[in-house]
Amino acid sequence: MTDLSSFPITQRWPASHPDRIQLYATPTPNGVKVSIMLEETGLAYEPHFINISNNESKDPAFVALNPNGRIPAIIDPAGPDGKPLALWESGAILLYLAEKTGQFLPVDPARRYETLAWVFFQMSAIGPMFGQLGFFLRFGGKDIEDKRPRQRFVDETKRLLGVLDRQLEGRDWIVDDYSIADIATIGWVNALGAFYAAEAILGLDDYANVQAWLERALARPAVQRGLHIPAKPA
Repeated sequence: MTDLSSFPITQRWPASHPDRIQLYATPTPNGVKVSIMLEETGLAYEPHFINISNNESKDPAFVALNPNGRIPAIIDPAGPDGKPLALWESGAILLYLAEKTGQFLPVDPARRYETLAWVFFQMSAIGPMFGQLGFFLRFGGKDIEDKRPRQRFVDETKRLLGVLDRQLEGRDWIVDDYSIADIATIGWVNALGAFYAAEAILGLDDYANVQAWLERALARPAVQRGLHIPAKPA
């Protein structure tokens, strides 16, 4: 049996199946990137719910795996050279899993780098900007009287949706074939309506290509499952 005891996180969240990839996450827009990818690839994995509302990602056992104290993170017991690999940052995990399985990342160098550019676009722009907008709409930001900060993120979110909408003109997926660029982005775009209730303030119906793309993505069974993994313990 695979021994993962050298990783402190397995003492806090024990592995029932140490021979499987261990996923430590919450079904947030960042967390579901990895659960969707794992569902899409068919890799065997064991999810562990990290309660970020209780600051469990700041637990020393979690920080020993991810020094930044953020979900998601994984341990692959069958990493490079057959040795366990601990990995954090959702973009790095998506790239690793794509290369491990040979799925959802083009082999052609030009298309590969184009795909990675859109992954990094999500990491550097869509995630941070949509997340800040969500703060102002759903969390502490709604109590701030000065509306200029919120408007800044509304405007930037609209701009980014416009970039994505133009890229999707005449395409089913962000870079022709379904890839980690789509997987990285699905949870964030879905959250705009499903969690942040930002349909009206953003005019989401104006982004017809984005809306059609999201419908296609949400129709995928692996996406439907991944959006709710890890489930919160009863």
